[in-house]
Amino acid sequence: MVNNRITELFNIKYPIVQAGMVWNSGWRLASASSNSGVLGLIGAGSMYPEVLREHIQKCKKATNKPFGVNVPMLYPNIEEIMDIIVEEGVKIVFTSAGNPKTWTSWLKERGVTVVHVVSSVKFALKAQEAGVDALVAEGFEAGGHNGRDETTTLTLIPMVKEHIQIPLIAAGGIATGKAMLAVMVLGADGVQVGSRFAASEESSAHINFKRLITNIKEGDTQLTLKELAPVRLIKNKFYNDVQELYKKSPTIEELKTLLGRARAKKGMFEGDLEEGELEIGQVAGLIHDIKPVANIIEDIMHEFDEAKRQVSSL
Repeated sequence: MVNNRITELFNIKYPIVQAGMVWNSGWRLASASSNSGVLGLIGAGSMYPEVLREHIQKCKKATNKPFGVNVPMLYPNIEEIMDIIVEEGVKIVFTSAGNPKTWTSWLKERGVTVVHVVSSVKFALKAQEAGVDALVAEGFEAGGHNGRDETTTLTLIPMVKEHIQIPLIAAGGIATGKAMLAVMVLGADGVQVGSRFAASEESSAHINFKRLITNIKEGDTQLTLKELAPVRLIKNKFYNDVQELYKKSPTIEELKTLLGRARAKKGMFEGDLEEGELEIGQVAGLIHDIKPVANIIEDIMHEFDEAKRQVSSL
């Protein structure tokens, strides 16, 4: 057990957050994570409002521990989503991809703890000013959408730490206990882990995608589509189609047309490894198996404790 600002803020055993990833983080993953002593998050980004309500209700039945919802604020049904979160009594919300001022006060007035995801010092300061309870600072190693500036976790965490007073959660490239210890030495109070949980038994992703994650090597992912929203993708046919289009200096509309609708669903949820958008972090190169969530967390904490002992002997 680790007692610090993050475990106290969320009332959890270990300072680890299971990331709310689209098409991966349903109620099974969130409840298994919370039951294992970390903060489980449901990823609202891939859910219609009523689907989110169903996942929240199932999660409440599956765990009596704290869990939260991750909400990308680009969401078209954002008002409905926020209403459902409050109606269902969810007490922790992670916001991303938008201005934290928009919803932070509204949520906090309704008794919700708010955490905002940022990729730079500038946005960290804006989020702190908006009144969020904690921050996730995510380096560009991360899977899914992240910062245009390509700041790595190793440099981002101490730079953000230098400027903020609220609790700090590190994300991007963290799948092991050693990485968790490293970012905590750099100033983080806890970590958010995504890719490792995408390759868990409880993840809602397709088995084809999970198996592919375990075979990823260094260099198999790339940050692209910066004109729309930077996203780290596995190099497949869809990724190659994007690169071919870039050779023609495409307009934003042409990029949007290629991306189309439901491309991420096709890849991660339906298992189309050629035409789908496959989002994963660089750290996938260290993920070699699909395991139950409880075992993943046990491994991380065992390695974290062992790494602390090794460091103390240096």
